[in-house]
Amino acid sequence: MTPRPRFTWPDERLIKAAQDGDVTSLTTVVVTSQPHVRKFALSLCASPQDAEDAAQEALIILYRKIGTLRATGALASWMFRIVRNECLRQVRLLVSRSDGAEPAEPEAGAEPSAEDAVLRRLEVERIAAAVSALPREQRQILIMRDVQGLPGKTVAHALGLSNAAMKSRLHRARAALRDSLAAADHALDRDIDQAVGGDVRP
Repeated sequence: MTPRPRFTWPDERLIKAAQDGDVTSLTTVVVTSQPHVRKFALSLCASPQDAEDAAQEALIILYRKIGTLRATGALASWMFRIVRNECLRQVRLLVSRSDGAEPAEPEAGAEPSAEDAVLRRLEVERIAAAVSALPREQRQILIMRDVQGLPGKTVAHALGLSNAAMKSRLHRARAALRDSLAAADHALDRDIDQAVGGDVRP
């Protein structure tokens, strides 16, 4: 049986040459990094299409901004952070759009306050971070069903699941998201308690 090829990151000399402006080296760095970047994206993003978009964006950033990489040995961690941030940004946009589809009825003539806008943005960030931290299968079905609003049968067909299996996985994903948000709230309360210490005694 033929072993599968092993991909390795570009070596530091090649990265240094790319940083110094050698176009051939830069092209080689981007091409050689591509399999790793795609693997990161597939493990972090909600769907293959999102992963493709995130990988492309990360490779563009690599091509344009490799000079900002401080340590040549840190390329892998740099790319991982870029892909993770891009996947998180995609989730954030989806959550924001989903929330915006059914806006709360404001009072007549009322404009949302700056405080309300900040709180809403923080809540979107919090939910997006919790969704992005879920296992890929749960993250994928939650975004397709609850954020993108796709019909259950469409989601089941896209994922190769029966309707019953899709509903079961969606239920687990929703429960995991609730638990994650509850744990984050609990941690925040604990941090607040520790911050005030004994200063709130009567």
